[in-house]
Amino acid sequence: MKYTTRQSAILLLSDGTIFHGKSIGISGTTFGEVCFNTGMTGYQEIFTDPSYFGQLMVATNAHIGNYGVNDSEVESESIKISGLVCKNFSFNYSREDASGSLEDYFTKQNLICISDVDTRALVSYIRDNGAMNAVICTDGTSVTDLKTALANVPDMKGLELASKVSTKEPYFYGEENATYKISALDLGIKTNILRNLAKRDCYIKVFPYDSTYQDLASFNPDGYFLSNGPGDPEPLSGAIQVAKEILENNKPLFGICLGHQVIGLANGISTYKMFNGHRGINHPVKNIITGKGEVTSQNHGFAVNKEELEANDDFEITHLHLNDGTVAGMRMKNKNCFSVQYHPEASPGPHDSSYLFDEFIKNLKR
Repeated sequence: MKYTTRQSAILLLSDGTIFHGKSIGISGTTFGEVCFNTGMTGYQEIFTDPSYFGQLMVATNAHIGNYGVNDSEVESESIKISGLVCKNFSFNYSREDASGSLEDYFTKQNLICISDVDTRALVSYIRDNGAMNAVICTDGTSVTDLKTALANVPDMKGLELASKVSTKEPYFYGEENATYKISALDLGIKTNILRNLAKRDCYIKVFPYDSTYQDLASFNPDGYFLSNGPGDPEPLSGAIQVAKEILENNKPLFGICLGHQVIGLANGISTYKMFNGHRGINHPVKNIITGKGEVTSQNHGFAVNKEELEANDDFEITHLHLNDGTVAGMRMKNKNCFSVQYHPEASPGPHDSSYLFDEFIKNLKR
């Protein structure tokens, strides 16, 4: 094994705290909201998840890159995180069906990464002080200049990002002769959501984030889907209006993550920015309807207001996050509509919640 010297790098938080590390070889600076994911596997799916657009990802797993990358294990066509912070970066990989190394994958997509960071201390700091903007610097820019630039980075609260990751033109997914037709509003949709719908005999037309209800209805679908995505849901006035009109026409509606929040806003239920959010593939959720527990994949920094939801006679809470009691799922009593805050399409897993796609199919049959 040859020894190499790597450039020193820093992570500067907006409150002035600095964590030191080493560059993975791509020189430059990158900004975003720093957050952490507790998943032990699935780093490629995390990096390509559109919901992470505009965020610097801290990986709590000690080793990143050890199984390389595989071209089929992506949630979108490109890396969506703004940068990566990790402890040990594996330049070598040992997986037989890997299509390449994570280092080469980052280089091709110009992702800036800092390793050799004390991620345990960093995650502990974020948990105590909340998610905040930060900058990764691997090119030696002065801290003074970085602080000036970081002060101009907008806060995630109030930030509309769906437009940055949504498709520009409608497209189709699945078999054209499938039993069910679904109109999906792309706010940052993950590919595995489309896979799960398609394998349940659905043909999906995916529409840009700013499409109208009339646009979605022109496909003459059996049901509607509101996708996950990045940023604050409140600025998405167009998507909120689409949800209102779907419900006014009493059509089957299923929402995941950002789509779940949009459904709440469409019914006058507010959302709020969480102190840290939930990100990982090991979050415990209780299904209130069945009494069963589920281990779930989650990725969100905003949530639906629980007190307002409980006070709304048209809704009932179906799922609760067991760590902090936040709303993880809800359904309407007077409409064919339900939604969850987490990811039942979870890839690589867990698959405890995949039944929710079956529930959507049952609603279509109704």
